Amino acid sequence: MEEINMFLDEANEMMDKSLKHLQSELGKIRAGKASPSMLDGIMVEYYGAPTPLNQVSSVTTPDARTIFIKPWEKKVINDIERAIMNSDLGLNPQNDGEQVIINIPTLTEERRQALVKQARHEGEQARISVRNARKEVNDSLKQLQKEGASEDDVKRAEEKVQELTDAHVKKIDDILTKKEGEIMTV
Repeated sequence: MEEINMFLDEANEMMDKSLKHLQSELGKIRAGKASPSMLDGIMVEYYGAPTPLNQVSSVTTPDARTIFIKPWEKKVINDIERAIMNSDLGLNPQNDGEQVIINIPTLTEERRQALVKQARHEGEQARISVRNARKEVNDSLKQLQKEGASEDDVKRAEEKVQELTDAHVKKIDDILTKKEGEIMTV
């Protein structure tokens, strides 16, 4: 029975990781509002090594349409600008010699639809990950049954795994609904 509980905990942990990953991926999808997290994946060439943007500068949002990036060292300013232009975010950085300024354009209806599609894709990846966790744990439970665990205990554990799966899929759907609402709000 203890092994079964261990598998249930493992299933919950794997499914929670899927949720966290989904939230981090959705955080990168901009919903028309400026947010420092939009730039999380950007790496800047810093003394010959790729370094996360937030480790070479401070990133602030004074209003909903502007991002200010103030580098710790002025000589990195062109590298920051280049890294943002080379990213797939579609942003146009400008530098004033002191900092990099990014004005976030309002999203067109077409762009909003594309972002919703991207969000749904991320949601589907999270659902697949949750289902894979369910399959992995159910396979382990079946193996446990072959090794002598009671059939009733295994059946109850499989039902609990299914409940966990359903709960996590519902959370994914809720997160997606909220994100789609953010994206489609003009």
